[in-house]
Amino acid sequence: MKTLLGIGMLASLLLPGLANAQSAFDGTWKVDMNKVEFSKKPDVFLLQNGTYECKTCAPPIKVKADGQDQPVTGDPYRDTVAIKVISDHEIEETDKKNGKTVGTSTVTVSPDGNAITFEFTDSSNTNAAPVTGKGQATRVAEGPVGSNAISGSWRTAKFETLSENAITWTYKVSGDELTMTNPTGQSYTAKLNGQEAPYKGDPGTTGVSVKMTGKDTLEETDKRGDKVVSVSKMTLEPDGKTAKIVVEDKLRGTSFQFVAEKQ
Repeated sequence: MKTLLGIGMLASLLLPGLANAQSAFDGTWKVDMNKVEFSKKPDVFLLQNGTYECKTCAPPIKVKADGQDQPVTGDPYRDTVAIKVISDHEIEETDKKNGKTVGTSTVTVSPDGNAITFEFTDSSNTNAAPVTGKGQATRVAEGPVGSNAISGSWRTAKFETLSENAITWTYKVSGDELTMTNPTGQSYTAKLNGQEAPYKGDPGTTGVSVKMTGKDTLEETDKRGDKVVSVSKMTLEPDGKTAKIVVEDKLRGTSFQFVAEKQ
């Protein structure tokens, strides 16, 4: 997992504007998990006849659900997935990269079949401590008759816990450059004019560009090779201590928004 947003500003021609941006955006920011609006687009799973599918994963996954490592392609964060069926209401997943475990999760369906609880540990995108969390999703649609209760469409409802290393990041403006760092080990230093720069420490993000699109709005575009994977916009509130952030996930065709607070 990566930090939800990185931002930048275009101020190379307006030094007063740069000074204001520096005072407003410099510092460490943290997501307020009580002010997150999750994507309305549901996740879709199917577990039937010994096969597990995540239809909305990017890329989609279809593997045998036999508890053994099954190869997956096109995913920079993992190259095998193992799905272990615990019961008709619970599964365990183990992800690996180059033979090393980079993620584990458990998904359990409620007795009435209308909600799931998920709990995970993820080190696929961290160079330090893993990201951990626990949350819930609600059912949007049933799966096929005879399939595992995991099957169907689910919309994320809330996170009960999410480790701070997944929801904090720091910005520093120096001259005409913006530097972003976060606790999971990702970083970049980019010109404030929209010019692409290397994104370090993330196997799924290779380039980044940052610019200001309004008086108080900053935009970041993340790329994997030549392909845009996400676009994030951060707009400061009048108090200068909070910001509204909207993220477009270009790979999954989803968007979500949240509020961050300066620490």
